[in-house]
Amino acid sequence: QAQLVESGGGLVQAGGSLRLSCAASGSIPRFKSMTMAWYRQPPGNQRELVAAITSGGTTNYADSVNGRFIISRDNAKNMVYLQMNSLKLEDTAVYYCNAPYTVAFPWGQGTQVTVSS
Repeated sequence: QAQLVESGGGLVQAGGSLRLSCAASGSIPRFKSMTMAWYRQPPGNQRELVAAITSGGTTNYADSVNGRFIISRDNAKNMVYLQMNSLKLEDTAVYYCNAPYTVAFPWGQGTQVTVSS
């Protein structure tokens, strides 16, 4: 079974940085061709798209994080990363990764990011 495991979350002060990792495991023969994305679910709110990266490396960001977050991938390792800079209190959420244009992966457990003042 293909799985996505998020890690790297934690407690960080506003203005700080954090790097999240997403490890894809199992049989994923088309990982390199997949657009991958990071999502987040703030407490009491619905899950929202944060950033996406295509197979060719083109990136897209939600307006709320544009200029602060950077999504990247390492296809040789089946990994996706999210570098989070200049963190704000509003960034507090459980962060998930997934492939928005395929049903290859179920949702993982996510990783908690808590930004404190």
